[in-house]
Amino acid sequence: MEAAAALSSDARRRVSGPPGGREEKSPPERKVYMDCNATTPLEPEVIQAMTEAMREAWGNPSSPYPAGRKAKDIISAARENLAKMIGGKPQDIIFTSGGTESNNLVIHSVLTHFHKVHTSKGDATERHGLAAGAMPHFVTCTIEHDSVRLPLEHLLEEQVAAVTFVPVSKVNGQAEVDDILAAVRPATCLVTIMLANNETGVIMPIPELSQRIKALNRQRAASGLPVVLLHTDAAQALGKRRVDVGDLGVDFLTIVGHKFYGPRIGALYVRGLGELTPLYPMLFGGGQERNFRPGTENTPMIAGLGKAAELVTEHCEAYEAHMRDVRDYLEARLVAAWCLHSAGRCWPAWGLRATRTMGTGRPRCC
Repeated sequence: MEAAAALSSDARRRVSGPPGGREEKSPPERKVYMDCNATTPLEPEVIQAMTEAMREAWGNPSSPYPAGRKAKDIISAARENLAKMIGGKPQDIIFTSGGTESNNLVIHSVLTHFHKVHTSKGDATERHGLAAGAMPHFVTCTIEHDSVRLPLEHLLEEQVAAVTFVPVSKVNGQAEVDDILAAVRPATCLVTIMLANNETGVIMPIPELSQRIKALNRQRAASGLPVVLLHTDAAQALGKRRVDVGDLGVDFLTIVGHKFYGPRIGALYVRGLGELTPLYPMLFGGGQERNFRPGTENTPMIAGLGKAAELVTEHCEAYEAHMRDVRDYLEARLVAAWCLHSAGRCWPAWGLRATRTMGTGRPRCC
């Protein structure tokens, strides 16, 4: 959504130049971009990092000559910057094409792991406390991004997995922890809940959820049931608030560069990649990203992502304060312009489909 503050046609006519009939040019329209949850423009420093990578690090990162080594060094530095941004370890970061691939990779990996471990031949299912032929079960909520919802719906339609979509609270818009845990079954293998919603801005209670799942997993281990892994799509939180995987306690976390003034590329954090938490590739090829995500690395895009992550780490407090100030200002102005009088109080009415009027064509306001 773009809002442009432009002069009216009458005002344009009133803008006159000096005697002699020459008119001054009207000032340029001022445009305000208000859709940063969809995408953000590139920071100048990000553009510079990408440009330098294209010019100086054009080599294949797997090659031993200088241009290749330069590309590999840039990729390593970017991985470190991403890890620092989220409080993780560089070896737990895998570069992907974006959030959609990261989310699909998590779902694919957990599904594959379930079948490899819990539905193997012999008495493996009995050892893990599951009935023979148990179907893997996923838990998510009803307001997830399509890159989570649609893959799970596909698994459901293909009858290769069971899925529970937990509704969010009508009071606070959150997926409540008790409701999520109530949906867990013996064959549950993954809970995936976004960190922040892209439309409402609601922050989900991921730290509490992770603590409860850890306690639940201890009980499940005693009963021979499989561990429940936790994934969060942090696309809408990064760059707006501090994100720390240690505090969140998640097994997987999705990173999307173009939500925090970086390029359209992403990454996936996997806690203890390959050791504590399983990850299975969807692609097979040249062995890049330790075979978890093969394909010649896109060095310029990775360089831009690393620079954007570095800027978030350096300026996170300022970003968060600015975001809070802009939000509060917008809400205050909306309340002043649009309100709903009820029970002697003035209630903000944005988001409502309509407001009552007093015959003036303007919203009713106290």
